[in-house]
Amino acid sequence: MAKIVIAQQFCGPPSSGNGGYVCGVLAKDFEGPVTSVLRARVPLDVNLDLRKEDGVMQLTDAEGGLVGRAQPADAAVLPKPPEAPSMREAKRAGARHLGHEQRIHPICFTCGTERREGDGLRVFPGQIEGAPAGHVACVWIPDMAFADAEGLVTSEVIWAALDCPGFFAWVAKEGRHGALLGTMTGEVLRRPRAGHEYIVMAWPLERDGRKETAGVALFAMNGEVLARAHQVWITMATGFQTRADVETAEAARPSA
Repeated sequence: MAKIVIAQQFCGPPSSGNGGYVCGVLAKDFEGPVTSVLRARVPLDVNLDLRKEDGVMQLTDAEGGLVGRAQPADAAVLPKPPEAPSMREAKRAGARHLGHEQRIHPICFTCGTERREGDGLRVFPGQIEGAPAGHVACVWIPDMAFADAEGLVTSEVIWAALDCPGFFAWVAKEGRHGALLGTMTGEVLRRPRAGHEYIVMAWPLERDGRKETAGVALFAMNGEVLARAHQVWITMATGFQTRADVETAEAARPSA
């Protein structure tokens, strides 16, 4: 068992850990595709217990309550990404990011427009011109602050970079926002190098009641897929800017 702390820097909603980042923390000790499931609000700046039992990684709070779990996944769950947009198309799409004009999640570690370089990831996906509704993309230049000694971006940060684009895929498709990441199945094929340009792309898959699924991928400039993920989002009637909204969404998260 290890004690870990999800620092305030890695928030999604103001009082909860960034879903993709936490899923990545749960997944980083596995090889190949991994499914991470978030079961409760991820508390910030407190000790949490991370332990692996019978091939399953579990994250629990101080009272022993299950916060999240991860285990190896079948690669068949992962969606096949569409062809990557060009760098020029991705840059133009990023200029259409809704967070530039609306206060959606301004302090989110992944997509917060108020986060500085090296503090947040500043991943700002927007609708790709001429693509189906909900196909969003942007250019991402990982900061050296998120790299290891070899200059490669850490796996949990890669998972975080893939988080919010799936959310914005459904925002672009339906013009409505208010959802929380419940499950993320991801695979990092090759870690990107900090300081270089990459393309993040997401697209909506299907809706089932309050569940929205999305595909997300990270591409090199030549179109190589570096990472990909399948996401399940739990929708709400309104956004989750307040603690009460977060708790409402937490109650709908998966039970397994």
